[in-house]
Amino acid sequence: MIRFLNSLSRTVEPFEPIDPAGKLVKMYTCGPTVYSFAHIGNFRTYLFEDLLQRHLEARGFTVDRVMNITDVDDKTIRNSRAANVPLAEFTQQFVAAFFEDMRTLRIKDAEFYPAATDPENIGKMIAMIDFLVKKEVAYQAEDGSVYFRINRFPDYGHLAHLDLDELRPSGRIQSDEYEKESLGDFALWKAWDAEDGTVGWDSPWGRGRPGWHIECSAMATRLLGPEIDIHCGGVDNLFPHHEAEIAQSESCTGKKFVRYWLHSAHLLVEGQKMSKSLGNFYTIRDLIARGFTGREIRYALLRVNYRLQLNFTFDGMVEARQSLLRIDEWIKRLLDLAGDTPPDKEYPPAVSDSFFAALDDDLNISAALAELFEQIRSTNRLMDANQLQPAQAAALWQWWQGVNQVLQIQRHEETVPGEVQELLEERATARAAKDWRLSDTLRDKIAELGWAVKDTKDGQKLTKLAK
Repeated sequence: MIRFLNSLSRTVEPFEPIDPAGKLVKMYTCGPTVYSFAHIGNFRTYLFEDLLQRHLEARGFTVDRVMNITDVDDKTIRNSRAANVPLAEFTQQFVAAFFEDMRTLRIKDAEFYPAATDPENIGKMIAMIDFLVKKEVAYQAEDGSVYFRINRFPDYGHLAHLDLDELRPSGRIQSDEYEKESLGDFALWKAWDAEDGTVGWDSPWGRGRPGWHIECSAMATRLLGPEIDIHCGGVDNLFPHHEAEIAQSESCTGKKFVRYWLHSAHLLVEGQKMSKSLGNFYTIRDLIARGFTGREIRYALLRVNYRLQLNFTFDGMVEARQSLLRIDEWIKRLLDLAGDTPPDKEYPPAVSDSFFAALDDDLNISAALAELFEQIRSTNRLMDANQLQPAQAAALWQWWQGVNQVLQIQRHEETVPGEVQELLEERATARAAKDWRLSDTLRDKIAELGWAVKDTKDGQKLTKLAK
């Protein structure tokens, strides 16, 4: 049985989807705010969500996932104005970069990628706000903006486990400094001002733009309906963003908005909070420029349980590379031994469920990887002793393919360039003539082109060198 630690209850709960047939999972994941390139902390969260979806699918579920694109908020407007570029044109470059980075990291596509500025989403937001105003759960303040009354939603603060009184104005805060009725009330609609420039939409409350929180509620309920199985995001989104989503969504629908809330912990860099001022702020592109591959980055950001703080280091990146090379070598040995032999489907290690059982336990990736590497260790010992049969190797290869459907870390086969192939053939001729010096020279030339040659009993084996 799959179990998750639900942020709402703070307890580990068995996973039971809303779908009466128990097979469909509706999942909403907070996507990027496209004012800049997404950083490795963002992608740590997106990778955890990818692992979650892939594991659910491996366990027989169908996942309908929505990931939003926040393309209008204070940051996108501010940065587009600073660049003197229209908002839509400014954000599009970062939307394109986001999808490129997603492909680099082998992250599975969501079913839908709604953008906040899509006309159908703006329309949904205005309709929801209008409903809340008419219910007097929301109100228009003197500045023209519309705010949500948190005192009209008794459960406000439950997700973050906050006392509502903590959000009320204290003696240190003069209430007349605020146009809101209560300090904790949050904006649903922001009245237009000069800083918004050409950005704005007409509404019953005048020209303006949506608040960040209502964007996600509108997109989630429009595409997935009033009730969702799983909602994910970084722990920094838990309050106030996800808290506000619950309040406004449930006030509109009268139904429980989300059954399971899952949040990933912060990412540190070399033990410190990531920040441009500290010079430790990295995007996927930064790491690629340093010579790392997408699958190395994926492995490094995926290998620690999502609820635990991940300390990103470049030593850790090198360790990730070494781990992947170890997996590559194991796969190669399996395939060399298996050949075209049909798999032994009764071979016990190949029918082991231990990897997936570990992920059933709140995505315990550390335990799952431990199971994988134990399989590699034991298999290598058997192959070293010539005690693994080809049919057993073929069965283990099948087992690995199931594991890799979730992990997505296997090296992609690459086409051998013609120049490398010619050198390889020359080397085979040199070895046949026992010209070892020429053989070594040709091997070095092949290495300079990014390929490694290994001599085996079955002939030369060529592999792409890691960058």
